[in-house]
Amino acid sequence: MEQQGTERQATVSRVTTGMRVIDVDGTEFGTVDLVQRGDPNAVTVQAPTADPGSSLDELIESTAVEEPDVPADLAARLLHSGYLKVSTDLVRTGAVYVLAEQIAAVSDDQVRLDVPARDLPPEE
Repeated sequence: MEQQGTERQATVSRVTTGMRVIDVDGTEFGTVDLVQRGDPNAVTVQAPTADPGSSLDELIESTAVEEPDVPADLAARLLHSGYLKVSTDLVRTGAVYVLAEQIAAVSDDQVRLDVPARDLPPEE
């Protein structure tokens, strides 16, 4: 299991922003906007709790949009395994997320996935 995680991180580290992204069906559907290596120690993102005693800085920090912009359970998986954020016209929000394990291959200027683009979670 640990070996797979190491291989995934090596694959993710070969991806750069601007690379074309092609799904399992051979359809080019977007470009890499963000590359995030996995963190096996990543903690689940907790929803901020309102604390009337918080400073203004803490309040601003708690409301800032953080990556990945998806439901908390999926965010935890993405942070743990590593992910790509792909700019695309396929979804209303303009971006989808790719888990590191969904990357089949990385070549000179493209990332090939082993899943169809329609199955990727959109940015919220």
